[in-house]
Amino acid sequence: MIRAWLDLSAPGMFAVLCTLYFGFALLLTLAVFCSPLKRPLQSLTGIVAPFFSSVAVLFALLTGFLANDVGDRNRQAVRAVQAEAGELHNLYTLSVASATDMHTIRAKWRTYVTSVVSQEWPAMAHGDLSPQTYAAYDDLLKEVSNPAIAKDAGQAVHAALLSAAVRVGTARSDRLALSSDATNDLKWIVVIVLGIFTQIAIALVHLDRARAFIATLVVFSSAAIVALGIIALQEYPFYGPLQISSAPITALQSLSE
Repeated sequence: MIRAWLDLSAPGMFAVLCTLYFGFALLLTLAVFCSPLKRPLQSLTGIVAPFFSSVAVLFALLTGFLANDVGDRNRQAVRAVQAEAGELHNLYTLSVASATDMHTIRAKWRTYVTSVVSQEWPAMAHGDLSPQTYAAYDDLLKEVSNPAIAKDAGQAVHAALLSAAVRVGTARSDRLALSSDATNDLKWIVVIVLGIFTQIAIALVHLDRARAFIATLVVFSSAAIVALGIIALQEYPFYGPLQISSAPITALQSLSE
């Protein structure tokens, strides 16, 4: 359910939040002032205003923790992409600078970069992996691991090439782990439910004043929609309107022999 909502476009996400929070605010208003439950509900009048803050603080804290998790995951994703692009550039530069001909390594390198951009990046939008990219990286690593390189280009060059190739794989693994991470789904459910409980708490302290009842619910609901909507736009680093670009890796395709 949460994944289906987070998979929506930006207008769709905000539309669902508006429907949920404004719809529940309307339901509360009708229940307290226009329904047969009016008298029993209004008999609860007398709950002091500070009561609602006990629920609101929980909502605010969990929303803050969720926003921090989302922001931290996006920062890690940016670093992983930059690290992968940097190590790929190092690998290419070393292969060109070597005194021996390493065109085979560069051919495998190009296959891997092309596969990341054209196959793996679109697959990550759905939390999937690309078998072709796995195979391309394996081929690249096997080529770089060839013992003949150490004999022809020297042990130092071979070690540098191998280290760069391994770090490419490490950065790629980090990128894939971040793209498929769904650990925040439960947190989203808790935060959204706590938002509804906060609406109920606000309603309980304004049962005897209809205009204040409506005004406070509208203000809180609007704030919750804006906050949760903006956080949701960044939930998936490699998918959605604020996704991380593949530009650092795509730019490597312009490197020539």
